[in-house]
Amino acid sequence: MASLIFFFFIVLFHATAVSLNPADLAALAAIKDTITDIPGTHFLSTWDFTSPDPCSSFSGITCSSNNRVTLLTLGTGFFDSHGLAGSLSPALSNLTQLTQLVLFPGLVTGPIPPQLGLLTNLQVISLTNNRLTGPIPHSLSSLPNLHTLDLSSNQLTGSIPPRLSELPTLRVLILGSNLLSGELPSTVSAQLLHLDLRKNRISGPLPQSLPSSLRYLSMSENSMWGPLNGLESPPDLLYLDLSMNQFSGPIPPSLFNPTLSSMFLQRNNLSGSVPPVSPPPPYNPGSIVDLSHNFLSGELSPVLTGVESLFLNNNRLSGLVPEEYVKSAHRGTTKTLYLQHNYFTGFPMEAGLELPDTVALCLAYNCMVSLVGISTCPASAGGEISRPLSQCSVSKNRSSTD
Repeated sequence: MASLIFFFFIVLFHATAVSLNPADLAALAAIKDTITDIPGTHFLSTWDFTSPDPCSSFSGITCSSNNRVTLLTLGTGFFDSHGLAGSLSPALSNLTQLTQLVLFPGLVTGPIPPQLGLLTNLQVISLTNNRLTGPIPHSLSSLPNLHTLDLSSNQLTGSIPPRLSELPTLRVLILGSNLLSGELPSTVSAQLLHLDLRKNRISGPLPQSLPSSLRYLSMSENSMWGPLNGLESPPDLLYLDLSMNQFSGPIPPSLFNPTLSSMFLQRNNLSGSVPPVSPPPPYNPGSIVDLSHNFLSGELSPVLTGVESLFLNNNRLSGLVPEEYVKSAHRGTTKTLYLQHNYFTGFPMEAGLELPDTVALCLAYNCMVSLVGISTCPASAGGEISRPLSQCSVSKNRSSTD
């Protein structure tokens, strides 16, 4: 019995005293040489290279059964951690079995090492909220197993490598809040689920073809222009934000569907009407559509009835507001209905009908005098209740000739 216990102890000792692959250990030492803890962070204090088992004692690393580093997470991500400073070492490419590389928010500067393109097992690269500079390495376009690339909230410049959009395994591409410029490729063949390019300096039109797999698309706050034709392909899109660009032309009717429950197209140059779709689709609680600050004209169709938060203000819409919107607000289904700064001539609410206190309705600066929809207007609506008659007559004449 004693010999059996001794044997078990010996096996346990050898299992916990394994040493990391020497090449990986040398790579970690080189990585540590180029980064440091920001005061208040204690991430690197566990990287003691005299430790008999770095796989269990080093913060942020996970090893395989053959003692190779497969996951490397730099920083803790805790709210009270200030992250790391320094730069990313090219020695990262010596961790040849790495599948995930994560850098938590901090003050890491300098370029993304192009040598990362040698790590053919990489599935996830997440280097967010630091101060990385320079271009996105073209070598990342050769990673055959890459699923997620998140380089958001840095200071990256240059254009997006066109071959990134061709990676067969890429599903999540997040490059928002950088200084990227140039135009997008005409076709995105990767079967992306999530594409976020917001807050950059990207110009030019939308790709002519977007993957039908897309669920999330954001390109807001860029300098993009042209029509929205490429958006007719993703049938299962849930979230769309193209706000604060220079897109023009009509809104494709296919975008007015309840699956697309969050649609932000405000502050563009979109024109034409809000197209009728029969019957109007049933939108779900939490839905939001913002088409404000465009050049939409004509009479409003009931297609957006039931949207919980609906912003159509600062357009050229005219005629009576369809009663479907009045009923939706009265039921409390629509909780925000901003129609100010248009050319509407009436809001057909029955006498004595009151809206719930939870509903914010704004009808200011239209071609009508309304006793409702003024007190809940935002400050940006201004203090004028209705438009001057001269503007309303001009709008009426324009509509009759359209």
